[in-house]
Amino acid sequence: MGMSAGAGKAAGRRGRRGRAGPISEINVTPLVDVMLVLLIVFMVAAPLMTMGVPVDLPQTPAQAMPVDAKPITVTVTPDGALSIDNAPVTLETLVPTVRTLATQGTDERLYVRGDATARYGMVMQVMGALSAAGFDKIGLITEQQQAP
Repeated sequence: MGMSAGAGKAAGRRGRRGRAGPISEINVTPLVDVMLVLLIVFMVAAPLMTMGVPVDLPQTPAQAMPVDAKPITVTVTPDGALSIDNAPVTLETLVPTVRTLATQGTDERLYVRGDATARYGMVMQVMGALSAAGFDKIGLITEQQQAP
């Protein structure tokens, strides 16, 4: 019995002094550092990716409509310039461009983003041209009115 107690102490000392074994723990500090850097990069890059044609949309108290798919958006800027999904077009090329983008034909949902300072007549010309081409699902985009 005395021998086994002595042998156990010697084996324990020899194990501590000998070659170190593999570390079985995962060091998560570098992983956390990388994830934080990626988080900051995406927080900075996300607003830059959603930039489009800058317009000052009018505000209304209406609630947002549910949307199934990404609709075609026609934008009217304050100076009367038109664009479809950030690609500039003219009033003459508006309908042919919308027809090529409309996967559902004239049943496609279209949105018109008119700047609050844009001429009302220009917005109505756009809506009239789209309506005359057979598109009947045309909506106007506004911003949610801020509560005082």
